[in-house]
Amino acid sequence: MAAVKLTKTELKKRKDALRRYRRYLPTLLLKKQQLQMVIRQIEGRLADETRKRRELADGAAPWLELFAEPFPFSDWLRVARVETEPANIAGVEIPMFTSIAFTTAGHDLFLTPTWVDAALDLFAGLARLDVEIGLRRRQVELLAAELRVTSQRVNLFEKVKIPEAIESIRKINIYLGDQQTAAVVRGKIAKKNLLRREGAA
Repeated sequence: MAAVKLTKTELKKRKDALRRYRRYLPTLLLKKQQLQMVIRQIEGRLADETRKRRELADGAAPWLELFAEPFPFSDWLRVARVETEPANIAGVEIPMFTSIAFTTAGHDLFLTPTWVDAALDLFAGLARLDVEIGLRRRQVELLAAELRVTSQRVNLFEKVKIPEAIESIRKINIYLGDQQTAAVVRGKIAKKNLLRREGAA
């Protein structure tokens, strides 16, 4: 803590600062709570999507032997584009999933096994879930970084700035009170000396 100037000007400056800190702190606390709540919600959705993906992949396990057949699957299903839109959560811009588009290679229904279409649907579902899970993780990452910064600011105000301002105000008030008492005592002594001189003359 820097040395405190023991003046009325400094006292006013410190009181104004304390008022600002106390006015800003509830906003930070509210932001911190909002971030924590949103992170918990997104983590819940992430867990749901991860579970769905696992169930979908487990449901495909019986098909794995079919993929051993000599068949050219490459390039039959590709992600063409993923569309997101920005959303603002407590001042943090995060990407929100809107849609995914695939390109598929045309195939002759007479020459391909009957299960290929179902397999392509399965792969599309897995790809969609992979994209959504990746975006959820990115959302949590961005919000957690903002939560760390907000928590540091809350701690700075609660544990450093507000106690420093209170202590500075206390020191200045004590000093100014002592100065005022000393001035009153000096005034009384001067008055007594003046009366004594006038009485002696």
